[in-house]
Amino acid sequence: RMSRHAQQLRDHDINPCVAETDASRKCMDDNNYNKDMCTAYFLKYKSCRKFWHDIMMQRRRNGVKPEMPSAEERKKLLESMG
Repeated sequence: RMSRHAQQLRDHDINPCVAETDASRKCMDDNNYNKDMCTAYFLKYKSCRKFWHDIMMQRRRNGVKPEMPSAEERKKLLESMG
């Protein structure tokens, strides 16, 4: 059974970067943990985290709850941005 923290990390409503996390982990597995082979995946993950962190901070400043948009809201937000 997964720990509560691990479950939250797998929850698309809590963690907007599950796909990037999985891709990075798979790259590491596939490349015998050679980080140099996975730089592009790490950068994607990092920019995902930064993007949603900035959105969260903006929502917090504006008093919007929840601070992290749900997976469905995020999808619509991204589509509206093109």
